[in-house]
Amino acid sequence: MDREFVDSSNIASIGYDGDSLILEVEFLQGGVYQYYNVPEHVYRELMSAASHGSYLAHNIKGSYEYARI
Repeated sequence: MDREFVDSSNIASIGYDGDSLILEVEFLQGGVYQYYNVPEHVYRELMSAASHGSYLAHNIKGSYEYARI
């Protein structure tokens, strides 16, 4: 999956596959996580958020199943 680099103190890059509804997040401290069944509007909101890390923490973590890859 292609990821886009973002300006964040915690996140290096973010990718999304609309066919499988998988959101992929690469963290600066290492580790890539995939979040499953994430609607496209959530991805768009994450990408346009003033703080990607805060949006991820409040709207994605704990709301969607995930796995470290």
